[in-house]
Amino acid sequence: MGRLVMKFGGTSVANIERIQNVARHVKREVDAGHEVAVVVSAMSGKTNELVAWCTEASPLHDAREYDAVVASGEQVTSGLLAIALQSLGIQARSWQGWQIPILTSDAHASARIVGIDGSEIIKRFSERKEVAVIAGFQGIHAETGRITTLGRGGSDTSAVAIAAALKADRCDIYTDVDGVYTTDPRVVPKARRLDKVSFEEMLELASLGAKVLQVRSVELGMVHNMPIFVRSSFDKPEDIDPHGTPPGTLISSEENSMENHVVTGIAFSKDEAQISVRRIEDKPGVAASIFGPLADANINVDMIVQNVSEDGKTTDLTFTVPAADFVRAKQTITSAQDKIGYARFDSETDVAKVSVIGSGMRSHAGVAAQAFAALAARNINIRAITTSEIKFSVLIDAAYTELAVRTLHTLYGLDQV
Repeated sequence: MGRLVMKFGGTSVANIERIQNVARHVKREVDAGHEVAVVVSAMSGKTNELVAWCTEASPLHDAREYDAVVASGEQVTSGLLAIALQSLGIQARSWQGWQIPILTSDAHASARIVGIDGSEIIKRFSERKEVAVIAGFQGIHAETGRITTLGRGGSDTSAVAIAAALKADRCDIYTDVDGVYTTDPRVVPKARRLDKVSFEEMLELASLGAKVLQVRSVELGMVHNMPIFVRSSFDKPEDIDPHGTPPGTLISSEENSMENHVVTGIAFSKDEAQISVRRIEDKPGVAASIFGPLADANINVDMIVQNVSEDGKTTDLTFTVPAADFVRAKQTITSAQDKIGYARFDSETDVAKVSVIGSGMRSHAGVAAQAFAALAARNINIRAITTSEIKFSVLIDAAYTELAVRTLHTLYGLDQV
């Protein structure tokens, strides 16, 4: 007997039939003797519909009222799932974020969790054998009493935070895929599902383009050492042995991984833009004059390359920003041209970032060099490179993304079963 948090995303609760399927998944774990809390997203497409309504009502709307509107999607799902569970003879009740409470900052639409009181839910586990069905994505700012939301993918974050607060044994993330793969199977049909991934590797995969988990949820899992199991909600509930290990990927601390492959996976993102600021005077404070205003505008900068001229008097700075922030980044830099003192502004939006991730890189030399040689053999030009202890990324022309991913996937033996 254990304590589980089960999280179901929008496609898993897209209609009543799927909600009833989720209820059978939950019943399986309850019948096995587990104490269960369930975290649900809004039904597929509903959040987008609610966001569109807010924009239609007023393009410049109050962020507090925006949160009040978009949080209602999860409220509907949690109530419907509680009803479906009750129809199966399971004691269940729905919880909104403010009822638990899940306390957050007041950054509406992108709030951060600051504390969760799980005592009442734990009490009901023992006294009533009650399943808690919790609306993900939302919380409350204690000082103002206003509903807040955690940003896109916030239900994953809710689930891991709640698992930590309830001292659960594991947090199961049910989604429309059956685990984390070595890369996107739509690009590389030979991509394999990984049985285990370390928190550190998953954090890199998620931040570099893998869409399976939200980055903040992985960060929380790592901080609280909460094992996360990614699995499919579309497996038939009755075909799964609750005491066995179903298909999926366990994300846990590195010491729990039996194998340490040199490379674990390949991630990629086409949502990148490259900016080059040319012929800046090479003196202290120049980089700060560029990246300071970008930081103030909440624009994340990723890959940075600096070239110094032959005479040592001027320098070029090249870096990447998310494609969605490109226009704001361009405006921020051009408006500060007099202060920065650059001669030319160049940009390219048709670029992609391809990243190779693996904790085994710590103890193996030449991993990146192999990639550079393989890409050169395919006539793929590298625009920029960035590295860390367990990953490296290259910026290339977007047209070569799939070729680069397939080349690297084969290079590191990830095609092999």
